[in-house]
Amino acid sequence: MSLKKLIKKCANNDRKAQEEIYQLFAGKLFSVCLKYSKNKQEAQDNFQDGFVTIFEKIGQFKFNGSFEGWMKRVMINTVLLKYRNKTVLNIVTEEIPDEVIVDIDDEEISLDFLLNLIQSLPDRYRMVFNLYVLDGYSHKEISKMMQIAEGTSKSNLARARFILKQKIEAHQQGQQSI
Repeated sequence: MSLKKLIKKCANNDRKAQEEIYQLFAGKLFSVCLKYSKNKQEAQDNFQDGFVTIFEKIGQFKFNGSFEGWMKRVMINTVLLKYRNKTVLNIVTEEIPDEVIVDIDDEEISLDFLLNLIQSLPDRYRMVFNLYVLDGYSHKEISKMMQIAEGTSKSNLARARFILKQKIEAHQQGQQSI
């Protein structure tokens, strides 16, 4: 069955079509949730809530652009909404250098280790870091998505990079990093 037919059936609450969509995209969307969550349990909660939202809003998909991209945006917005409702996205006014350069020895630093470092960031820093660095959103887009000022987005990104740099350097020197 074509993806377009599956989407239309999902819009009509066809459980079998929903299961097929879930099977097709669960892995990729769970990895999105892992990026935006503190740990695996929180990622699973965000993933479940995101899929509920996707199936509630699937009728709004207009077949313009990528369906996977649309689902990813819905998933990210669902996670951001949860964080905005928790009011964890506080304004930070610390002065941090604009550009932080991190020297990484690829043989010593695994992808899992980097993911753990990113997950250990405070929520507001992790959100901005992921949106800007990993998903390519601009500070203007991030400010709208997170309902913060562009300057706050920039300072949160700089602070996230600074924290990550410190943790990576500590790890490379054989110290505790998380």
